[in-house]
Amino acid sequence: MEWFGDCSFRLDSPPDSPCNAYRLLLRSLSLIPVSHYLIAAAISLITFLYNFIECHFLQDLFSGFAGDPIHLTYHPSSIIYEAVVSKCRILHGRYLATPWLASPHVQTCFLNFFGRPPRFSYRRQLFNTPDGGTIALDWLTSSDVSGDVLRTNDVFLDESTPIVVVIPGLTSDSSSAYLKHLAYHTAKCGWNIVISNHRGLGGVSITSDCFYNAGWTEDVRTVVKYLHDEHPRTPLFLVGTSIGANVLVKYLGEEGENLPVAGAVAICSPWDLLIGDRFISRRRVQKFYDRALAFGLKGYAKLHQPHFSRLANWEGIEKSLSIRDFDHHATRVVGKYETVDTYYRRCSSASYVQSVSIPLLCISALDDPVCTKEAIPWDECRANKNIVLATPKHGGHLAFFEGITGSRLWWVRATNEFLDVLHSSEYMHVQKKISKPSTPLVTSIDQGPYVNVTDDGMVAALNNEPSTDNVEELHAIQEDSTHGKVLEDKVNEKDDPVANAKQGGSSSMAQTSSAHDSVLNDVITPFKTYLGPLTRQSRWSTWLLVYIAIATSWPLVGSALQIVFGKKLRTTSRGGSVRR
Repeated sequence: MEWFGDCSFRLDSPPDSPCNAYRLLLRSLSLIPVSHYLIAAAISLITFLYNFIECHFLQDLFSGFAGDPIHLTYHPSSIIYEAVVSKCRILHGRYLATPWLASPHVQTCFLNFFGRPPRFSYRRQLFNTPDGGTIALDWLTSSDVSGDVLRTNDVFLDESTPIVVVIPGLTSDSSSAYLKHLAYHTAKCGWNIVISNHRGLGGVSITSDCFYNAGWTEDVRTVVKYLHDEHPRTPLFLVGTSIGANVLVKYLGEEGENLPVAGAVAICSPWDLLIGDRFISRRRVQKFYDRALAFGLKGYAKLHQPHFSRLANWEGIEKSLSIRDFDHHATRVVGKYETVDTYYRRCSSASYVQSVSIPLLCISALDDPVCTKEAIPWDECRANKNIVLATPKHGGHLAFFEGITGSRLWWVRATNEFLDVLHSSEYMHVQKKISKPSTPLVTSIDQGPYVNVTDDGMVAALNNEPSTDNVEELHAIQEDSTHGKVLEDKVNEKDDPVANAKQGGSSSMAQTSSAHDSVLNDVITPFKTYLGPLTRQSRWSTWLLVYIAIATSWPLVGSALQIVFGKKLRTTSRGGSVRR
């Protein structure tokens, strides 16, 4: 006898009983063919997968494959929008994803595993940085794709042709499919393009103890300066993708108007690394990207194992299963950051958006499965007159495939059109020699992941601080001597109660005051040795240290002085009474 609720299945149950009804239902279900059950299971699975991969094919079908408009965010009085972006037909049109790639996950995976990049070869230039590092600069000129001249290994550039410098994404190099799309079509437009590979990527070995990370802007700063010095009359434009876009925006914010860049484009920037870290570990599908990117980072570390095993925690790197694990065992250790969250906060580009002073177009898909829309600094972009933010509804991460064959990337066409309109306008940025904008979240030690400890014990960023002129050094030395003298006088006046009380008195008291001064000088002299370096850093910090030193040491010094000079005072008073 089996029970189902309050009903038992009995062979002798009456026909009108509830148990008999369930028996009839089971018999009816058993009469349905098994193939129908399989079809129902397939439909359920397809429905689950359709929602799981965020497919939008049916939405596109019901809209007649018209695509979605591009949402633009900009300042109401933005000259860049009025004079440049308003003339960009692609940004004011619609984007329709390739129908058989109508999913951000399918687009992103297809780009990385297939991508259909055009076939060509770069011209490589090995560039040596001041710290001994090596960067591979891969060039593709307009003549390389037109076939007008005989191809050689040397790079010959026309000064009138603009140069586009590209900063790749995390673990990407010039061989990545999306960068080949960008390089080829940009060169087809008649421009010269150079991919500035990250250190240790592009088949180049690490030649110094300097590694790149999401906030390392020194390499792009060095490359831009080099290209500007070599081609001072050639307009320079920057394009950053993914982590490269984060580096680009941070670099633009650090430099302000004092940089030789005419305009820039940031594609699929993570913006806020802390929010991105929380997002990529939130859902199961995002964890797939987390594992994949961590696997790529581990592969990068294995290429340069001698350096990582010496500078970081190699055992932890091998066991890393996420980006955060790798950053904890490698990036944080090499970069001297206290915690991973500290690294994420200091290297996020969102806090630098307000300081961008050149024309900047930002493109981020709202369904990006790697860089979430939650991190987009909407208000900061709207408040800056130099920035226009374009946010298509679909596109995935660096994909944006379009056309029935999926052979083109929408963001590549949008980038080239924006740069072309900007180049033909009068609103290209011109370098201005002014001081860099101040950013509250950044200090000199935060701008680079590597530090130097100087002879005087001060910690400074490696190859990151500008050199001091001889005049400034002389001025600093003069200030040191002046500050030391003023400090000595103030300490003598403030901490010499005997001299203050007996000023103008007998010669014996004057001698006591003089002896007291000499003792204080002996105490202060060692302290003055370290006064100069501290004074250069902050005057207020110096006087605060002086105050703390006097307040804490005076009870001991006063007691010692009382014992030393008490005997002399008693001897002097006795001699005077005898003479009387």
